[in-house]
Amino acid sequence: MKTSKSLVGGVGSLALLASQCCQASCFWSHIDHEVGYSDSGIWAPNSYRGMMGVLTVAQIAGAFYEGSNSRFGRTLWQGMDSEALGAITSNAAKYVFTRERPSTSNDPCKWFQGGKNYSFPSGEAATAAGLVTPYILEYAHDQPAVYALLAIPAYVGIGRLKNHAHWQSDVIAGWAIGGLSGWYAHGRETPIFVTILPHGLTVGFRKTF
Repeated sequence: MKTSKSLVGGVGSLALLASQCCQASCFWSHIDHEVGYSDSGIWAPNSYRGMMGVLTVAQIAGAFYEGSNSRFGRTLWQGMDSEALGAITSNAAKYVFTRERPSTSNDPCKWFQGGKNYSFPSGEAATAAGLVTPYILEYAHDQPAVYALLAIPAYVGIGRLKNHAHWQSDVIAGWAIGGLSGWYAHGRETPIFVTILPHGLTVGFRKTF
């Protein structure tokens, strides 16, 4: 009980300190500025969201088909873990920081505004970075061309900036969260989803049939 109270108190103190720091210096908000607005063509939200949807479905289908026992199969499952962790962590953080989006304010220093101000961090940038990171960590040493996957989170992040949905620091934080999620997921011997799903599902349809 004392440990729980200490933890809650510590989190509360950190939140208060973060609030004071934000009000004083806006953290790194001096890098934040609005870019030319666009929501059409490749910058239309449906464009990059559609791409992410296709990649996510392909990853899930590939994981269930390949199973978790091969190198590629394990990486697919790690990618699922990483993408989910990036999305959950970034979206939880939005409720803590409640920063206003560029679409509602031209002041990047408006943190802790409450309501539905969920600019920081970018959840879609985090999800995109989380999706590609395990593959880069697993294969880039052997196949440097795999680094080209970094274009995916870059595209999504720029799209969010062009839509005035996020500030630059929101996107950078999202990339960091996704990258850390991928690093954690890749470091696990057994992917999280493999531990919680029935073994018959994670062995792979390719081997089952």
